[in-house]
Amino acid sequence: MGLKLTAELKREKIVAIVRGITREQAGFVGEGLSQGGIRFMEVTMNTEGALHIMEDWRTRYDGAVYVGAGTVLDVEMAKEAVCAGAQFLISPNTDLSVIEYALEHGIDVWPGAMTPTEIVAAYAAGAEIVKLFPTASLGLEFIRELQGPLHHIPLLATGGVTLDNLADYFAAGAAAVGLGSSLLPKDALVAGNRDEITSRAAAFVNAAKGL
Repeated sequence: MGLKLTAELKREKIVAIVRGITREQAGFVGEGLSQGGIRFMEVTMNTEGALHIMEDWRTRYDGAVYVGAGTVLDVEMAKEAVCAGAQFLISPNTDLSVIEYALEHGIDVWPGAMTPTEIVAAYAAGAEIVKLFPTASLGLEFIRELQGPLHHIPLLATGGVTLDNLADYFAAGAAAVGLGSSLLPKDALVAGNRDEITSRAAAFVNAAKGL
């Protein structure tokens, strides 16, 4: 059985979502995020070379960072990701067969859901945290309203989170957040600016620790 990372995610509060980078960029992106204190790094499966990036990161950051796969849409993708060393799986949707596969193999799985019905179904199937997506469209009020009947289900709020509104997401009831472009701005990627990525990561990590 694999590690149970859910408790660790609740402590760390942040998953870095890495999408559309090259394998070359993955070198300084991984360095920047890890040096900034990020402990959960997700490579989306629709990133070219995603499996190679995961393998590289597992070798380079083993023990310091948890590496997982995002945008895992079916069991075939889940199998590929786990073979490449993924320690957790994240999806934009709830696919019961992906959840079942992950649980059978001792891999943490945090599927995506939007409606109360989907959230409850994902949790009932064995997901210990459910990714609320797309949070940017749903808004903070939606998270807050879910807390009434569904406060027992931890939510990974993904989409629209910035340094300025980070505290608001947790105040609304999120257990953790997924960060993409706010953590990895395009200009830093293009310029290969590892230092900017490190400082952004550190700012988010410090803000999350202060909550």
